[in-house]
Amino acid sequence: MSSNPLAASSVVGLDLVRRTANIDHMSNKGNSMGVIFDLDGVLVDTGWAHKQSWFDLAEKEGFTMSEEFFYSTFGMQNYMIIPMVTGRELSRDEVDRMSDWKEQRYREIIADRLEPSDGAKDLLDDLKDSGFLTAVGSSAPRANLDLVLERVNLRDYFDACVSGEQVTRGKPAPDTFLKAAEELILPPGRCAVVEDAVQGVEAGKAAGMSVAAVTTTRKRADLTIADIVVDSLAELSAGDFVKLLAK
Repeated sequence: MSSNPLAASSVVGLDLVRRTANIDHMSNKGNSMGVIFDLDGVLVDTGWAHKQSWFDLAEKEGFTMSEEFFYSTFGMQNYMIIPMVTGRELSRDEVDRMSDWKEQRYREIIADRLEPSDGAKDLLDDLKDSGFLTAVGSSAPRANLDLVLERVNLRDYFDACVSGEQVTRGKPAPDTFLKAAEELILPPGRCAVVEDAVQGVEAGKAAGMSVAAVTTTRKRADLTIADIVVDSLAELSAGDFVKLLAK
């Protein structure tokens, strides 16, 4: 479990938020609220392809990759993962070379095997109809982000997209989500984050944002510092985010 002091926070169940928030008919027509989505594991189920590309890189480079290590670092940027998994100091050129190979391999694997996550389009339609601004805040390289959003026909839903190259510090640092809020021209406190990774949830909380976590790549018990934990985007609606941000 993370040593983040926020980890002591309790999870607010989705049903509890719906019962206790006395704002059922509130809307967001003034575009004063935003929702920032992680990409992999949230908008699309790509964890399997990332895992395969990491194992392929490990075989090529002669280091050991395990499922446990993969899931424990899922959501972090490659420049953080590669020195950890190789267990040795590497030059920036070596890290960049391995990272580029891994991401190219990932794009080859997913080429024609992408679909939006269950409930993604319905939730995005609901958010846009309710006046929310929306963004993607991902650790992925821009090439991955653009490819995935185009292939699953989600690009036009988003007012901003932030990729790993646009920030100095990756998740669990808050930079990715703070940059997305900046591009939406919203204060962090008016934004909610949707994440599946522990590091992503920590990044959202560190940014001062409300966080909805989806159990697509981690167990519910791993995501306890999120404000809401659900098993699918199909369980969420624009009203849930209005209530969450109004608290």
